[in-house]
Amino acid sequence: MNPPTASDGTRGSTQRTDRVRPAAVTPSTAAAARGKVSDLLRHAGISLDSVTAADALLVTSELVTNAIRHGGGVTAFHTTIVDEALQLAVSDPNPHAPFSRTGSPDQPGGYGWPLIQRLTERVSVSSHPGGKTISATLRLT
Repeated sequence: MNPPTASDGTRGSTQRTDRVRPAAVTPSTAAAARGKVSDLLRHAGISLDSVTAADALLVTSELVTNAIRHGGGVTAFHTTIVDEALQLAVSDPNPHAPFSRTGSPDQPGGYGWPLIQRLTERVSVSSHPGGKTISATLRLT
């Protein structure tokens, strides 16, 4: 007689043990988000030395940094490649859409949102009860 099979497919345990796979971890830093996108690009055969990868990583950094700095933190992060395009979605708890501003000596910056708009094929902002999600698409070809 074979020992019972646990829910994870192993044999030898007489107790049923349910294993829960850890949920995807939402990156809490721009560097962690770039790491996820770098892995995805490498897996898709995109050289990390290419202009395409540099643009994708820059957009990733800007979206996540803006969510942290202006949006109250990253609440969700999703990235995938569909039809030779990188799709990014970054959510934060602030429902207000980003806007362009001009930096000043006492408040430098203001370059991120225009840069995102310039480098992406498509960018959209959707507000929802938990904040907003910014979705961006970058062509990889």
